[in-house]
Amino acid sequence: MPKTLVTYPLPTPRLKDFCEKWDGVVVPKGTTVDEAFLMREGAGCEALVTLLNHPVTRRVLEACPRLRVVANAAAGFDNVDVAAARGRGVFVTNTPGVLDRATADLTWALILACCRRVVEADRFLREGRFHGWEPDLLLGMDLNGKVLGVVGMGRIGTEVARRAGAFGMKVAYHGPTAAPPPFPAEAMDLDALLGAADVLTLHVPLTPSTRGLLDRRRLMRMKPGAVLINTSRGAVVDEGALAELLASGRLRAAGLDVYEREPAVHPGLMGLSNAVLLPHIGSAGEETRRTMADWALENAGRVLGGGAPLTNVWPLDTLSPFVKNP
Repeated sequence: MPKTLVTYPLPTPRLKDFCEKWDGVVVPKGTTVDEAFLMREGAGCEALVTLLNHPVTRRVLEACPRLRVVANAAAGFDNVDVAAARGRGVFVTNTPGVLDRATADLTWALILACCRRVVEADRFLREGRFHGWEPDLLLGMDLNGKVLGVVGMGRIGTEVARRAGAFGMKVAYHGPTAAPPPFPAEAMDLDALLGAADVLTLHVPLTPSTRGLLDRRRLMRMKPGAVLINTSRGAVVDEGALAELLASGRLRAAGLDVYEREPAVHPGLMGLSNAVLLPHIGSAGEETRRTMADWALENAGRVLGGGAPLTNVWPLDTLSPFVKNP
């Protein structure tokens, strides 16, 4: 059995050298990497280099008694049972900070696409419906003077909010921060923010307290005609309720890069012209993805070499204390 299992052919030239040094096997692209696969193929491994959609459950950890590190090539790590790993002395690492700017850029792409109806307009033209300029054709939301509401002012949320000034937007936010934002921003409780934000963007980790954070009740508290953007984790939002509010016109638009039951998308969203739907590409810049891969390999290699990883996610209870239903 290999010492290391890399669950996807990561986009970095360092992968070949890493596998040669640490007796690694790379799982071919297109393979279904589920719990049963990891229990079987990882049984003799000391390291797993994983993606965010590969479930390292308690059962996987129990089936891999030699395991020393799970190196996730992602900022998130909700695919790993961190508590179980910690109990077994297995490091769990991620790649925080590497993808902040790329994800913030993609968030703004969604904001602009939703507010200015970019995808809808592209489709309108390609379908042969453009017959000349009209003053009321595909009117959208002007951003100048509007309120950008940020739920989760962590690294990515801060990068998103930092860009708001270029569009003349005011910034309000909810959630604890490591330091005060380095730009004008008003802290609000969540319900107040929902009612104030013209554009609401989500940047929280998926934890028990954030799962379903924007349920039907909270979505109904959003400002009528507001836009919702989610590049964090799909399960933070009730997709069914969101689809209903978009279809009714209660919300202007939504831009989603993540989904509740990814890769499945709620069928109610698929036919909506005011839903911009992307296939989880928030960090999909060439340099960003290569750096994420390199960082994951570095974390695994350091542990295999007897050292400490660059980024260990313990302890789990340090995650931001969002409250689901106060």
